[in-house]
Formats: sequence, structure tokens, C-alpha cells
Amino acid sequence: MNHLIAIAYDDVATAEQVRRELVQATKEHLMELEDAVVIEHRPDGKVKLHQAVSTAGMGAAGGAMWGGLIGLLFLAPFLGMAIGAASGAAAGAVTDTGVDNSFMKEVGERLKAGGAALVLLGRAEARDKVLERVAPYGGEVIQTSLGKEDEEMLRAALGDSAPVA
Repeated sequence: MNHLIAIAYDDVATAEQVRRELVQATKEHLMELEDAVVIEHRPDGKVKLHQAVSTAGMGAAGGAMWGGLIGLLFLAPFLGMAIGAASGAAAGAVTDTGVDNSFMKEVGERLKAGGAALVLLGRAEARDKVLERVAPYGGEVIQTSLGKEDEEMLRAALGDSAPVA
């Protein structure tokens, strides 16, 4: 079962580094990530989401490939690629996968200015190894769908002493 975990950090660089560690853990089959987004609360008060994957970019690439293939049928592959890329990018831009963007913006609004959070959706196959990897970065658990025992283990690994309600 996938779990949602949101961890606050003092800055974006730390949140990005933890995300890189977790992506590496995914490549090593220690965990599965459906989504991993860094939320930045900028000093000017705006909230920016740093998505791991650009759905618009993926849509454009897929659209260009299919448009090129269809364009070959009509002897205009470049025109087909251009039309396919544009329509694929538009479709990808309105597609929201993983964690809901409005939820992440709400989390970002609760962060202090200049702070960041990492929101994860996934599951760990080797929890102990994943915790060892992210423990040195610390952090404060701000929201989770984990059970009480697992949440306490996560908080302890991060050095977050806030009690579990």
C-alpha cells in the first residue's frame, strides 16, 4: 500500500538532496515512488512546486512520436510531429498524476518563508535501509498516512521529537 509522507526542511537544497537519495533508493529497488515533489515557500510568499517529472514534456515527446508516425502516412512527418508535440504538451500540462497539486500548495503555504518540504507518495520495501539514507538530513514530519508505529520510527530516524497524536 502506498503512503503519503510530507517532511519539512529548512531549505530547498536539502529537500532536493533527500529526493535524489530516494530516487537512488528506487533504482536500487529499496522502495517504489509514485511521486516525489519538492515544495518551496519562496521569501516573497509564493509557493513553487518542483515536480520530479514534467507531464507536459512527456506528453510533447509522446505526441511528437505519434504525430511523426501518422505524418508519414500523409508524407508530412515534420508537420505531424509538430502538431503531435503541441497537442501532447497541452494534454500533459493539464494531466495531474500522483499527489494532488492543491494539497501540495496548502502544505507550502504552511511552511516558513524560505523553507521547503518533500512530499512523497510510495512505499518502502526495505524501510531500515531507506531511513538510514535520509536520517542524516533531519527534517520535521508534517503529514503522513503511516501507522502510529511507523510514524514514530520515521520521526525518531529524522530526529523529530514531535509527539504522534
